[in-house]
Amino acid sequence: MPREQAIEFSIDHLQVLAPDGSVDSDLDPDLSEDHLLELYWTMKRSRRLDERAIALQRRGELGTYAPAIGQEAAQVGSADALEETDWMVTSFRETPAYLTRGTPPRALLQYAMGMEEGAAAPREERNFPPSVPVGSQALHAAGLGWAQEITGEDAATIGYFGDGATSEGDVYEALNLAGVFDAHSVFFCQNNQYAISVPREKQTRAETLAQKAIAAGIDGIQVDGNDVLGTYAAVKEAVESARNGDPVFVEALTYRRSIHTTSDDPSLYRKQEEEDEWEERDPIVRFESYLRERGILDDDRIEEMRESIEENLREEIAAANEAREGVEAVEMFDNVYESRTRELDRQRAAFTEGENDR
Repeated sequence: MPREQAIEFSIDHLQVLAPDGSVDSDLDPDLSEDHLLELYWTMKRSRRLDERAIALQRRGELGTYAPAIGQEAAQVGSADALEETDWMVTSFRETPAYLTRGTPPRALLQYAMGMEEGAAAPREERNFPPSVPVGSQALHAAGLGWAQEITGEDAATIGYFGDGATSEGDVYEALNLAGVFDAHSVFFCQNNQYAISVPREKQTRAETLAQKAIAAGIDGIQVDGNDVLGTYAAVKEAVESARNGDPVFVEALTYRRSIHTTSDDPSLYRKQEEEDEWEERDPIVRFESYLRERGILDDDRIEEMRESIEENLREEIAAANEAREGVEAVEMFDNVYESRTRELDRQRAAFTEGENDR
């Protein structure tokens, strides 16, 4: 018999806000001025928090920190598309998403300080604490989304991970489970072009990462991740689909403009020309141009926001430092499980003995 085509597929790409700040009026989600300003303020606040956190880490006041500079539109736009009843599962670079969902900067700083309070996950907030292992976020999002299908909850779960995670078997397993069991899951891949130092072209030959969802029988879409309006629109639609038991994979094309973490030196694996090219696509500059063109934003308002952000972060950093006072390193053994195990007791005793010997 002749060879015949079994199936064909395509992946849509969405962009609402172009790099020059112009907008496609047919695709514009038509948000209110206050809503637009809130998105902008959160993006600016997140970037400034990252800048302050890097400086704090350099002074030895924080542990390893992973800034999200350059990825603000992808995270703020996606997190803002959620309802309070939806769940959010993150990796270790979701500062903008947490701020969008109402998490105070002091909690994010406490996490970087190694304090258990920074990893707390109040149930009413419906935000998971950060999960560092690459790809684990997709599994958590699939499991929680499946639970929402089982219970018939009118809610969805978004799981954040990077392009490098799509090379992990865990992500495909999560996609496959979500497709089979109609999980209320949105898999949000921030394709920031690098898995630490490995460029995207050395990770996969797939033309898009979104098409990897096709193998699991679920929809995939690619969006300009430096376009906060496009990301909002794509995720809003994806979340509505997921609430009905139709999971979606969203690939957000963006760029990590800063370091992978504070232990990284991107000059060892990236060229300045590439960084300059992506600087021209900066998501905050793009959104600011749009807001200025519409008469929503001007120099005076930007200065007011800058001052309010600086004051807020001064207070939040002070609160985080105050909470750290009196915390002893030995307490790390007390927060692994609800009750310490025999092995933890042994380790705690050895640690205490070592401290006393110094």
